[in-house]
Amino acid sequence: MMLKRRLIPKLQLRSMRIGDSERMILVTTVRFGQNVQVGDPISQAKIYQAQVADELIFIDLDATLQARRTMTAIVQKAAEEIFMPLTVGGGVRSTDDFRSLLRSGADKVCINTAAVEDPELIARAADMFGAQCVVVSIDYRRAGDGRYSVFTRGGMQDTGLDPVAWAEVCAKRGAGEILLTSIDRDGTRVGLDIELTRRVATAVSIPVITSGGCGSAAHFVEGFSAGMADAVAAGTFFYSKDQTPLQTLARISNAGIPIRLHT
Repeated sequence: MMLKRRLIPKLQLRSMRIGDSERMILVTTVRFGQNVQVGDPISQAKIYQAQVADELIFIDLDATLQARRTMTAIVQKAAEEIFMPLTVGGGVRSTDDFRSLLRSGADKVCINTAAVEDPELIARAADMFGAQCVVVSIDYRRAGDGRYSVFTRGGMQDTGLDPVAWAEVCAKRGAGEILLTSIDRDGTRVGLDIELTRRVATAVSIPVITSGGCGSAAHFVEGFSAGMADAVAAGTFFYSKDQTPLQTLARISNAGIPIRLHT
């Protein structure tokens, strides 16, 4: 039986001062730079649940750069009100951070910078919590000469790592999934990077989630078919209100892609 593909809204959060207090606010970004405030992340997550999304990804965009702790309070609140799988990332630096997020209600934990700086963290976390809990996020850019490179620290630091080779390393060390994001296409709605998605999906035997650039239902279909992705994640596309996850699921299903489609 062919496994069903997954549609995953991605909620990107930034800490912002509202009056006298700091709050986590849902934002959209363009190429990891400029951002537009969307609103309350929990309210938006509840909307996605009602619209039959398969999972949710919560990413704290600035936790690593600002050396903040992981957002356990948001995760706890989300887990109380949302009954669907939650992947959480941002500022995760140790197996203690994994444990804290999983105890708070996360189903999976996403790591990026820490995985590059300490690749053994992937194996340690997989051994302690199971590979299914470990998602390695690979953010990348493409240079003018066509070379791809992995970036960490919120897209600020060029590691020089090739995304395909790095994905293979992550899979061998015990990662359960790869979250692949094109920084160049983030928030642009010009379409997914099908070429690199296919290369990564072919190189590893674990599920690949591709993201960055979705602007139409056709882009999701391309990600699943030509890109060979197991899941497609998107943020800006759904915030724009052009199409709900439920409407997009129907378009994907009509294209012959096996995907969950029920309430």
